[in-house]
Amino acid sequence: MGKRLFVLTLALVIGSVFLVSLGRDDVGEATGGRTLIRGASMVLTMDPALGTLENADVLIDGDRITAVGRGVDAGRAKVIDGRGKIVMPGFVDLHTHLWQSLIRGCATDKELNGWLGGCVLPLQGSPVNGADAYAGARLSTLDAISTGVTTVTDWSHAFNADFARGNLQALADSKQRFVFAFMAGTDAWIAPEVRRVKKELDTNPLAHLMIGTHPANWNVANVEASQQLAQELGVPLNVHLLESKADPATDQMGVLRRAGALRPGLLANHVVHATDAELDELAAHDVRIAHNPLSNMRLASGVARVPEMKARTMKFGLGLDGGTNDTSDMFNNMRAAVGLQRAQSTGPARYPTPADALRMATLGGAEVLGLEEEIGSLTPGKKADLQVIDTQALNFAPKVDWASQVVFNAQPVNVQWVFVNGVPLKKDGKVTGDNGRVIADAQAAADRVREYLGR
Repeated sequence: MGKRLFVLTLALVIGSVFLVSLGRDDVGEATGGRTLIRGASMVLTMDPALGTLENADVLIDGDRITAVGRGVDAGRAKVIDGRGKIVMPGFVDLHTHLWQSLIRGCATDKELNGWLGGCVLPLQGSPVNGADAYAGARLSTLDAISTGVTTVTDWSHAFNADFARGNLQALADSKQRFVFAFMAGTDAWIAPEVRRVKKELDTNPLAHLMIGTHPANWNVANVEASQQLAQELGVPLNVHLLESKADPATDQMGVLRRAGALRPGLLANHVVHATDAELDELAAHDVRIAHNPLSNMRLASGVARVPEMKARTMKFGLGLDGGTNDTSDMFNNMRAAVGLQRAQSTGPARYPTPADALRMATLGGAEVLGLEEEIGSLTPGKKADLQVIDTQALNFAPKVDWASQVVFNAQPVNVQWVFVNGVPLKKDGKVTGDNGRVIADAQAAADRVREYLGR
């Protein structure tokens, strides 16, 4: 009897240890749980009140950051060793087209309108479907997560309702925070579908909706319909504005003005060819800007007047811009944002500095989306959207000025952990998910899209 009692007691002890371990690791990671990043060599909080901390801890509890500082009590949290690591907010991508991973490398010798004509516009009216959209968007979300992007703003061409649904499903499955910009217009199916999507996204705490449209004198009816729908649903418009040298001739500003679309929260992408008066008008209406330096370089669009936007205290951040960028590397995007202005001005002090670029990619992007109270800095109480960067790598070491090195030296391979809403989406350098299957599905979809473009 004594031996049986001993065995039973031992089994109970082992079982309780297993349950504690399960609660700390497996269950904790699936639900957010508690995670302590202990002794990070540097914490770039992007919060002006907290600044940059050395040898500090960051505690995640559920979906929020609950403590930042030294000697934080871990309790029953999972502990990540922060030695040799930088902890900072996740990146906010203000402008992309996730499906366009399917056309990477397309028309690399064309400017904007040549690229559109060869790689995008032929898909209008094609049989491109939800499965194709899902495959491309899913590949792009995993790629973005790998480079530390925790919030993505996806401007979907929504070629048809099925395409839009596949695109949205990939976003939901990614577990990233996202803004879905649904390209609207006058087609009869669009408004009911967008209203349905709005109700669906309202139940997802990671999701937000915008209405996408393209202002031009040949597209007035679609712009007006989009503006009316955006006002009905209480969401912002999201537009491509003054991107190429040809755009000013299409009276984009006049079309927006007459539609009543120049209003706070409007997100304008690119804004490369704006005059002083147009920048003044955009600033006066609190229009926010997504700066896409890599895309603007690839398409020979020009250099956006970012210092002039800064002088007008406009809200702006960085975007990766999908298939016209061919990469989801936000580090490369920050380098381009700094380098373009220096090359154009031949002055190293010209805005943005590396510190400015870091802000554009994090808190600045959150401000553009109106989400600065939730994300963009490692402020206790905000959502736990953050990344952990390994500095002990051939491309990053040695330590000189780590904040600047994040901009000038870091690569996606240095990102070891990515958390969104407290859930790890990249662990120990590996993005979670069946990456091989995602790549195979994207290849099959890209082959179909190439056939549609060939027709």
